[in-house]
Amino acid sequence: MSSILTNNGAMVALQTLKSINNDLTKTQNMISTGKNIASAKDNAAIWSISKVMESDVQGFKAISSSLSLGESTVAVARQASETVTDLLTQMKDKIVASQESNVDREKIQLDINALRDQITSVVGAAQFNGLNLLSNTDTAAGSGNVDVLSSLDRSANGVTASNISVAKNDLGTGASAIATGSTAVTAANNNITAGAADTAAAALTGNATTRPTTAVTIGTSASASIAAGSGFNVQISAVAGLDAGFATGGLSDIRYVARDGDTAADVAAGLAESFNDYVTNNLTDRSDIQATVAGGVLTFTGSNVVGENFSVNVSEYASADTTIGGGLESLGGISVTSDAGADSALAKIEGLIGKSIDAAASFGSSQGRIETQSEFVSKLSDALKSGIGTLVDANMEEASARLQALQVQQQLGVQSLSIANQAPQSILSLFR
Repeated sequence: MSSILTNNGAMVALQTLKSINNDLTKTQNMISTGKNIASAKDNAAIWSISKVMESDVQGFKAISSSLSLGESTVAVARQASETVTDLLTQMKDKIVASQESNVDREKIQLDINALRDQITSVVGAAQFNGLNLLSNTDTAAGSGNVDVLSSLDRSANGVTASNISVAKNDLGTGASAIATGSTAVTAANNNITAGAADTAAAALTGNATTRPTTAVTIGTSASASIAAGSGFNVQISAVAGLDAGFATGGLSDIRYVARDGDTAADVAAGLAESFNDYVTNNLTDRSDIQATVAGGVLTFTGSNVVGENFSVNVSEYASADTTIGGGLESLGGISVTSDAGADSALAKIEGLIGKSIDAAASFGSSQGRIETQSEFVSKLSDALKSGIGTLVDANMEEASARLQALQVQQQLGVQSLSIANQAPQSILSLFR
């Protein structure tokens, strides 16, 4: 049946042309934007995934910058540590030369002092963007480590940041100190947990057969953390049969001031080293009087000569009364102007060289890890970009072919609509 009111053919042709035009518009948008999914209405699920991945890519750009900054900072510290090691090695050469009795030790001491000053200069200049990894004299908790942002870890529970922690290695030459007249801490603030010498002076009475000992325990365990700035000292009193100058005259004569990251074992070892240095400098050829350490337990051993008596007392002082020294502060006590000083310096320099070597190795390891992470982040970012492209980018070859096909379909649709619109004209012939 033909009708001049309803043209079914024209409606079909119009709907077909409309569909073709919609597809043509979409294809043209794909070609102009380069994306198959350019907005949430194109495919909400895929679009949301791609946007999350894009945000991660932006985050990894910031991480890459953080890693570059961290790598540069650690590289400066490593190079400075290696320079300090070289300077200490030169100092060792001078100290070895001073072992001869017919050399000018005063001149050698001047060279040693110059090398020590150069080490101070190197450590002071070893900073990058204001951060110096060779100085650790801040009392703030956690200041002994620097965290370098290294990754963003995404899981079902959200996103968390990962860091590479770089420990500071203090190679400063500044001296530690406990202020004169300070009062020892007690009770809950006291990290000295056991031993006769922590509450009262313990007598070490010289004995030829059984050498006297007394022990002090630092912390609740060897690995227990000690707050930065906590000062510990050993006082020697009631001296008999030994040089009167062996008695300590101040709180800083035998001391160790903890830096951030130190444990009870570090404190005990520091006190033992300080005590033994004091014995070497104040008594002649007395290796029998010494302090030894096992974990956080510090043991003092007295004389094996009857009548040589003294007492020791260990105390702790709050950070408000202390000054944190550098890791190489014992450089200040090196003097080769005497036979005893030259012998002591030779033993001491070995430990200092070992400390600087350990610092350089630690920084080198951290730098290598940061470099590896930086390369990984770069490759991961590229992989994410490739994945996003796979999800949302348009296939340009396919889009080009489809565009040409749709243009032909559009022309045919227009032609079909034109034919459908002409159909009612045939009804006129019935009325002629």
